[in-house]
Amino acid sequence: MAWYLDSALERHKKAPYTFYVPSPSVIEKLGEGDRVRLLFMSGAEEDYVCERMWVEITERDGDRFAGTLVNEPVSMEQPVRGETVHFRGEHVCDTEYKDPEEQRWDYYFDNRIVVSRDVLARKEFNFLLRDFPNRDGDTGWTASSGYEEEDYWEHADHLQVVSIGVVLNMDDSILEFIDDAPQCAYERDPATGRFVKVDDFDWDGYNNG
Repeated sequence: MAWYLDSALERHKKAPYTFYVPSPSVIEKLGEGDRVRLLFMSGAEEDYVCERMWVEITERDGDRFAGTLVNEPVSMEQPVRGETVHFRGEHVCDTEYKDPEEQRWDYYFDNRIVVSRDVLARKEFNFLLRDFPNRDGDTGWTASSGYEEEDYWEHADHLQVVSIGVVLNMDDSILEFIDDAPQCAYERDPATGRFVKVDDFDWDGYNNG
């Protein structure tokens, strides 16, 4: 079955805070002998197979590369190890170089936020609350869609802990206040679509609830 390379850059555009691509400065330094990871695809769109495999660069001409596949595919019959692969910078999803943007990506991946499953279903959140964090990696933030019923929060299976990058993919305007000290709360203004701070939030009721 025919195979092709998927664009890591296009995947990154769709999920800019959870799909890593090397920074431009890393792509710029790539040359002969370096190894890069590419997204090899096979099959129809509805049941495709994707394998991330390493290719050793043998040639570079501007943004055009050629290299040799150094992995043995697991789920694909083609390509085969040792085959020549032609690609561009947009296809590179990882390298062996340390990325100067590593700290920023660690923040998106390693810091956690509690969300309702309704947020994940709707891909939308309209209320944010920050309590005091209680473990490493816990930001203290909780996001809700605003459509949950009152008893929704009584069921632990209605909640999920995700990386903060998942929420930023939905709306990264919250970066403006993501470092505000707990306890604080924000809600989306339906007129403007922007988040505003809730100054009269009932923290006594919340803390004693």
